[in-house]
Amino acid sequence: MSSSSSSSSSSSATATATKVFEIGKYTTVLQKVESGTCISKSSVAVPPPKPLLIAMPSEAGQFPVIIFLHGYLLYNSFYSQLIQHVSSHGFIAIAPQLYTVAGADSSDEIKAAAAVTNWLSKGLQEVLPPHVQPKLSKLCIAGHSRGGKAAFALALRKTATTLKFSAIIGVDPVDGMDKGKQTPPPVLTYVPHSFDLDMAAMVIGSGLGELKRNPMFPPCAPKGVNHEDFYKECEKPACYFVVKDYGHLDMLDDDTKGIRGKSTYCLCVNGKSREPMRRFIGGVIVAFLRAYLEDDGSDLMAIGNGQTGPVELQRSEFYV
Repeated sequence: MSSSSSSSSSSSATATATKVFEIGKYTTVLQKVESGTCISKSSVAVPPPKPLLIAMPSEAGQFPVIIFLHGYLLYNSFYSQLIQHVSSHGFIAIAPQLYTVAGADSSDEIKAAAAVTNWLSKGLQEVLPPHVQPKLSKLCIAGHSRGGKAAFALALRKTATTLKFSAIIGVDPVDGMDKGKQTPPPVLTYVPHSFDLDMAAMVIGSGLGELKRNPMFPPCAPKGVNHEDFYKECEKPACYFVVKDYGHLDMLDDDTKGIRGKSTYCLCVNGKSREPMRRFIGGVIVAFLRAYLEDDGSDLMAIGNGQTGPVELQRSEFYV
């Protein structure tokens, strides 16, 4: 076992060392698929169990797949810029809308995420152009906030899926309001390296997520149930990045519409703008996917060595 930790200062001088923080070579297409939609080709497609937002390359090829689960009471459309960034580097990114209203118990959204995963082998190709083929043997599960908790729940087999995941990503994952107040069903055990994942893991945290925006409400990513706790329970191989000066919702689209969209600028402590945090998260996801789905770890190691493009990290660690 080896573990390394470092803090990096501004990395503008080294930003050109890796291109994962920029839009990739593929032209992306963003497609909405409603649940219950039937698409006629040679046969009737099996409709997805939940509405989907799919970002895919427009060029022909066979591409690895990443499922991205939205945060608590957020819309999948709020992540359209992020998933298009990932897709532009040669991935199919699928963001289901797990619910529109939810309570404290996250069991139903975990089951919904499992249902979407199980649907992929039956119906995904039917909603994609024939020249865009999913490589389901290379499948990553990822999620933000409570969606990150749901992603870990699936990776930990809390609900069975017919497809096997190759990697897990938690983007500022949260398991409740505070330590001892986890959202049921609990995922964190508070036992170091207790996650029996059998896959590579990456956890990304926000430096400002632990801070309160409003004294009447808890922080958006409270200490004791946040990214630090998820990383501590990961087994190797795992990597961990905490972004300085950015908040829990700073990876969302610049323009998030509607009442919920406007509230995303008011609920959490935010950085100066979303674009740098979103670019970093998109880039580090691409680097991680290349490392563990495509056996090319050069970009991930470059980020670990301080080439962090648009942001400064307050923590960078690998457990290998």
